[in-house]
Amino acid sequence: MAEITNELMYELLKRMHAEIGNLREDHRGLRQDFISLRNHMHVMQGDMNNLHTTMAQVLVRLDRIENRLELRELAEAQARFEPHP
Repeated sequence: MAEITNELMYELLKRMHAEIGNLREDHRGLRQDFISLRNHMHVMQGDMNNLHTTMAQVLVRLDRIENRLELRELAEAQARFEPHP
């Protein structure tokens, strides 16, 4: 069996230190990716809110148009049934 020497321990600790450094860099990269995704989701939520607002405005306008058409149709129907002098 190999003898455990100070040099061997030193080499093992150096490798562990390097691996921990790599893990920290990977973690930092993942954290940045997560923050980017979160920001993108916030932007998408804002876009969805804008779309909902626009859709609501379109529906209100459509209701007004339909009401005007119904009033016009009603007036035309009444004009057809009124006796002509």
